[in-house]
Amino acid sequence: MTGFEIHFAPLQGYTDCVYRKVHAAIFGGVDTYYTPFLRVENGCVRSKDLRDIVHSDNSPHNVIPQLIAANPDELSYLTDLVVKEGYNRVDINMGCPFPKQTRLKRGARLLAFPEDAAKLLACIKDYPSVSFSVKLRHGWDDCSQFEETLAVLNELPLTHVTLHPRLGIQQYKGQADKDVFARFYSLCRTPLYYNGDIGSVAEINELKECFPNLAGVMLGRGLLAYPWLASEWKQGETLPVNERRTKLIGFHERLLDAYTSRLEGGEHQLLSKMQTLWDYLLPDAEKKLRKKILKSTTLQQYLQAVSALFATY
Repeated sequence: MTGFEIHFAPLQGYTDCVYRKVHAAIFGGVDTYYTPFLRVENGCVRSKDLRDIVHSDNSPHNVIPQLIAANPDELSYLTDLVVKEGYNRVDINMGCPFPKQTRLKRGARLLAFPEDAAKLLACIKDYPSVSFSVKLRHGWDDCSQFEETLAVLNELPLTHVTLHPRLGIQQYKGQADKDVFARFYSLCRTPLYYNGDIGSVAEINELKECFPNLAGVMLGRGLLAYPWLASEWKQGETLPVNERRTKLIGFHERLLDAYTSRLEGGEHQLLSKMQTLWDYLLPDAEKKLRKKILKSTTLQQYLQAVSALFATY
């Protein structure tokens, strides 16, 4: 299948450079990965966020840094930073619903202030050598709030736009609104990607059929849950159970090895990091086995519980 791409949404705390590299190596199927958003805190960017965008760690894969900003000064600062690191593509986050960011008028909150959003987006014209894209929701607290910002987006030289059809105040509650997406789709003049509540090949195919001019989909929680989803769609066939299990075991082992080398906080930090995978991974696995993984207090207990789960999945 060509002309329709699969992008992996950035999720804070999950899709760091280790995860992206291991996922690409074991499962693949993803055309573009994104870094979790970089933001300005106390006048600078956190050192761990800077480590995540080191170009030498990301260049083998198709990675776009995502930035979140409240005003043109923040966006320019962040863009200069990633350009200096060697990137020539940037994704602007206007969809984050989390209060820590929205109270600073970043992310989805900007959609309630279309004039401020337009000023932020005007920075794009200051970087003619950088390819920009934008990820957004359809509003903060009103389903029509996207209209003014979309008029601005339609006039900018963007590579693509990604819409998550929920309001910012919903966070991840309720259902993604495909009717609102259809309105946006009919008005958007930029290649458009759909994001939100996609957890199966059938759902990808349904979106492709409903929106024939769609450029692709961005998968987030669905791909964290079923990391083979993108490759299954690309290959047009379901992975055999034994092959899926082998890939899962290899995926987990590679992540464990990489985080063991990268993290410096000892077994407790490593255990905590590995357990976060199971916030989403294999949600349909046996509940008792998932609970054992999450309740493990030592790495040995954790690894025994993971082995037991993989053996039955």
